[in-house]
Amino acid sequence: MSYTDTTYTSWFARIKNALTGALVGLVLLIGCIWLMIWNEGRAIQTYRALSEGASQVISVDGMAVDPANEGKLVHISGSVKSDQRPQDSQFGITADGAVGLSREVEMYQWAEKSESQPKKTLGGGEETTTTYSYTREWSPDVVDSRRFKQPDDHQNPTSMPDGATFTAKTAHVGVFSVPVKDMAGIGYSSRLALADSDVQRIGAEIGAGRSAKRNAEGAYIGLNENLPAIGDLRISYHRIDVETASVLGKQNHSALVPYETTNHRDIFLTAAGNVDASRMFQSAESENNIITWLVRVAGLIGLFISFKLMFGLLPILGDLIPFIGTVIGLGTSIAAFVLTLLIGPVVIAIAWFAYRPMLAIGIIAGGILLALAVSRLRRKAPLSQPQPT
Repeated sequence: MSYTDTTYTSWFARIKNALTGALVGLVLLIGCIWLMIWNEGRAIQTYRALSEGASQVISVDGMAVDPANEGKLVHISGSVKSDQRPQDSQFGITADGAVGLSREVEMYQWAEKSESQPKKTLGGGEETTTTYSYTREWSPDVVDSRRFKQPDDHQNPTSMPDGATFTAKTAHVGVFSVPVKDMAGIGYSSRLALADSDVQRIGAEIGAGRSAKRNAEGAYIGLNENLPAIGDLRISYHRIDVETASVLGKQNHSALVPYETTNHRDIFLTAAGNVDASRMFQSAESENNIITWLVRVAGLIGLFISFKLMFGLLPILGDLIPFIGTVIGLGTSIAAFVLTLLIGPVVIAIAWFAYRPMLAIGIIAGGILLALAVSRLRRKAPLSQPQPT
């Protein structure tokens, strides 16, 4: 089932929207420049902290606490044990021996999809035809049907149980206590089978006299899972286990906590299995590089969008004659792309100069010296004489 709606935006209204978009683009431009500068500083400071940590870390026996290592950055490996079992107190589900327990919930709901086709008209206006279609699907979040174009025939329930992760209160690697959330982050997940009593308890907690059945995934709340109805629920659980882990942090009595470096960055690294300290630092450096490049790309995309918004008025002015507006729009896209390629690297270079001035000066000086050397060699090179015929 679908519904079609056609709207018309006048030329003057488009100009007003473009002016608003230009202001948004200016704010976005400033935000992206700040983000890119901050990202370079974060990357450099993280690199320095990791380099400092790699030069100071010592590997110790995880089965004994040595007072001589108090306050030092230490690396241990050992078996993982949780002192308490994680529990979903809402439905009373537990996982013995696990470090974590995750609850996944999906509800069968209406979903709205829209497809718009704008069409320019003489005089600079724009006519937009939007087709709305409605399908039923499983979703882990509540879909607000009140925002639908046609909400009356496509109503969803307004609430559902949330997905969540529960962890044990404390965990130990060898004899050292460590934050459980870090252990859960490196664990492997496996499905937790539910008993009939668990499923009935879940159904009673949800209430409303709804039928609850156990299936291969977990619990199904509804009459027929082969013919789901709007509002039916699927609830499943996974346990999170870690058998052996390696941890790198500051020794604080019999606990490992984040280690603060001289540039006030915290180091606390974890890895599943028996991993030596050098490999853990290499992984952390690789992660730092990946984050740096992801933020750089996001910043460049943000710059392009900001320039497009700032130039958005020009093609609209040209839309008094639709063909002219299209040509100007293509030109502004090219201009936005060129400005992005120019401004982005300049911002990154300025950030590097601010955070690592000596290195930046050295690179610039090296480039100048190389250019001078090449120029001098070219001047000293003998000119080839023409051969007599």
